[in-house]
Amino acid sequence: MNVTVFSAYPFERPYLVAAAHQQYSMNFLNEALNLETAEQAAGSMAVAVFVNDDASAPVLERLWALGVRYLLVRSAGHDNVDLPTAHRLGLRVATVPHYSPFAIAEHALALMLALNRHLRQADAQVRRADFRLDNLVGFDLHGKTVGIIGCGTIGGTLARLLHGFGCRLLGYDVQPDEELTGRYDLEYVSLDALCQQADVVSVHAPLTPASRHLLDARQLAKMKPGAMLINTSRGALLDTVAALAALESGHLGYLGLDVYEYEKGLFFNDHSAQPLQDELLRQLLAYPNVLITGHQGFLTRDALTNIAATSLESLECWLTGQPAPNELLLAPPATAELAA
Repeated sequence: MNVTVFSAYPFERPYLVAAAHQQYSMNFLNEALNLETAEQAAGSMAVAVFVNDDASAPVLERLWALGVRYLLVRSAGHDNVDLPTAHRLGLRVATVPHYSPFAIAEHALALMLALNRHLRQADAQVRRADFRLDNLVGFDLHGKTVGIIGCGTIGGTLARLLHGFGCRLLGYDVQPDEELTGRYDLEYVSLDALCQQADVVSVHAPLTPASRHLLDARQLAKMKPGAMLINTSRGALLDTVAALAALESGHLGYLGLDVYEYEKGLFFNDHSAQPLQDELLRQLLAYPNVLITGHQGFLTRDALTNIAATSLESLECWLTGQPAPNELLLAPPATAELAA
């Protein structure tokens, strides 16, 4: 059976091949899925997509017409998939919700520590034989208040890590998890209260129409002067223009991003041969208190192994008449919009 893999990057191909166990013929494509490239899925009953592929209604309808019946989303988030259209067509969709919460949570923590201790600047100075410390003063993470927006699997894992650092933990989620409160003393509060009290805010919520620009100019203004903001979830949860303004005013002390509101067509590709065309991103990168990585939070051997295995296990379940544990049977209810 043929499986067409869109946005197939070199770092993941060996893991997908290994997970296929020679049972499936993997058709790897560099191109992202869109209405034009969908034609390349002809002859495949299954298509695997990544975070920036276009699985909107017209694309899904074209895939269905080509004979595609299964859509494997190689990520936890699926905001790029038009689920109502998939359900209407009968196109079965599965994600990988628990590939490695440690990968994302640890990357969020790495961004916190790197920004706090000015590691990017320190490394650059040492390489110039400049060993001064005057501009490298950080703070103890121990004892600080960290607000976690979205306390699902990844947010809960970050709570576990930060509890070990001795942080006071605040959480915002429409579905509070009492276990996190019992284990890590995480206190659930409103979004306003979290922004007002936290020294560090870390975002781990899914992107929905309701959560787009969840952190806008109004919420950023409520944050403590000099606070740190980390986003390793979805770029559009943060109003990036508002974040730049908060940096310019000095109100926002640190910004760490592994995702970017306008990353589609930019991240995962080499654009080094020409000047950076994204002016907003260029301005963000000019700040020494900004650290941006190119959506690599998931990029561990453990996570890549689990993503490949879980994706193909879902396909195997469908082909043998079994329910796939990670199948999206219904669109996520509005009341769970922040359960990441």
